[in-house]
Amino acid sequence: MFLGVIVGIKMQYFEGEDKNKETSDNLVTKDSLLNQRMGENSNKNLIDEKQGEQLTMFRDEFSTPRVIEEIGQMEASGDKDWWLNSGAFLYIKNGTARTIFGKLRKENKWQKKYQDYNPLETDGGYRPQNIFRLVTRSKWQNFQQECYFKIHHYELSSDEHRSASNGLFLFNRYEDGDNLYYTGLRVDGTVVVKKKYKGKYYLMAQKKILPGKYNRQEMPNLLPENKWLGLRSEVQTIADDQVEIKVFVKLSPKKDWRKVITIKDDGNKYGGRAILAKAFAGVRTDFMDVELDNYEIK
Repeated sequence: MFLGVIVGIKMQYFEGEDKNKETSDNLVTKDSLLNQRMGENSNKNLIDEKQGEQLTMFRDEFSTPRVIEEIGQMEASGDKDWWLNSGAFLYIKNGTARTIFGKLRKENKWQKKYQDYNPLETDGGYRPQNIFRLVTRSKWQNFQQECYFKIHHYELSSDEHRSASNGLFLFNRYEDGDNLYYTGLRVDGTVVVKKKYKGKYYLMAQKKILPGKYNRQEMPNLLPENKWLGLRSEVQTIADDQVEIKVFVKLSPKKDWRKVITIKDDGNKYGGRAILAKAFAGVRTDFMDVELDNYEIK
């Protein structure tokens, strides 16, 4: 039986002016993260039962306080379980994880880097969390993945990439940034499955589940804020090298998981070959300050 338990509303922290203090370079430097290499397992719920070299389960309840800092290569990540590919920082405290809340201070090293590298999507480098990308360091082939999200703020950036396609997403069979499946809830109230193949996105399936009509200015986000939302995907290779993808959502702790989409990739459309080999998983969010909880793969 699949597990699906929300552990309640967790403590809010770093409110008001304090929310910017933890983004200071004095909190945790990149060098200290790279040299940290924690002696104990950073995730007490990692289950070491294996089938060959394949872990059968991975769970992060974010119970070990730490800061994960963005770095260019997975092998250099200071965290044994996660690679923060984009977003500058992931803060883990009080049993949940979260992106940066609010803006980085001016002249923060990440503000300056993003101002140079991608000023439009990150509002001048002050909001790297607008393009938050978190990737597992373990690979998976046929698996179920789930995570709970709480949106604290949706940023009404003027950048053209703030659009109906923004949302909360799970990476599936992430070979690299240009080849993967992703599943999730969009700000226009739809559930979606997309494939990114050789850098181009292909829409595989989409279904509206939330009321309201999206409008970039007047109704820019139909997803509920300050409320835990569950997102689950199942990915498996079936007969004739087809990939079957299922997406489930949980819009309230009192509700059951709801299966919304089942779709197959036979390799003859959506750009080309189906993505068959085991690869990474993870989380993506767009233009949001987001809290994460109970991430699990099995």
